[in-house]
Amino acid sequence: MIQLVMQGIVLGILIVAIALWGLYFPYPSPLIRRCLPPRKRWPEAQIRHWLKTGKFQRAFLGYFYRDPGRVPPSGSSILAPADGLVTSAEVRDGVRYLVIALSFWDMHVQRSPVSGRVVKVEPHGSDFMDGEGREFAFLTKKPCPVQKRVVISTSVGEIAVRLITSLAARRIEVWVQENDPVARGQRIGRILLGSTVVLELPASVILLVRTGERVRAGETVVAHGVTPV
Repeated sequence: MIQLVMQGIVLGILIVAIALWGLYFPYPSPLIRRCLPPRKRWPEAQIRHWLKTGKFQRAFLGYFYRDPGRVPPSGSSILAPADGLVTSAEVRDGVRYLVIALSFWDMHVQRSPVSGRVVKVEPHGSDFMDGEGREFAFLTKKPCPVQKRVVISTSVGEIAVRLITSLAARRIEVWVQENDPVARGQRIGRILLGSTVVLELPASVILLVRTGERVRAGETVVAHGVTPV
């Protein structure tokens, strides 16, 4: 009798597992999802489907909105403003544009790269498509880019952090205002879902990262040469 009961339990578990596999196919079943790394737990195709429908798994949103503590390294070096992959570091008219691409699985809270004072918070809407906007490599793949540009005053001039997303996402939060003092590594905003962050620096700074490297907001040193006011 006990053997029959155990066989019935095992059979029931198998039926449930197969049913869940069929229900969620081609994406991971809830039975194994927690055992998978984030990129396999929530495949890109599934996330893009959620973007279209506006319906997201609660577990994914909990992961996406994570905001872990970060401890900036000592000194006055310039820190990465975002988690992600460095995709470009071109110089134009005396300004170096360090481009960081964020994936769906990166932490999306941005941090100040230096200490200083916020002098501008500039929004750019869906009409920011011509001239500078469309020429930059970091905007060419974003239809109707939406931006917030946070400008920080330092002893060697102004630097800026651009928070960029597409018109489809259009979700940017900025947590600082003009005239606010900011500390190096302080949280300054968040972009919701896929996005790009660009750090604008004087071309004279010494860059310490290369294209293809991954960086972490508030922790990775990306350059030397700027000190706070």
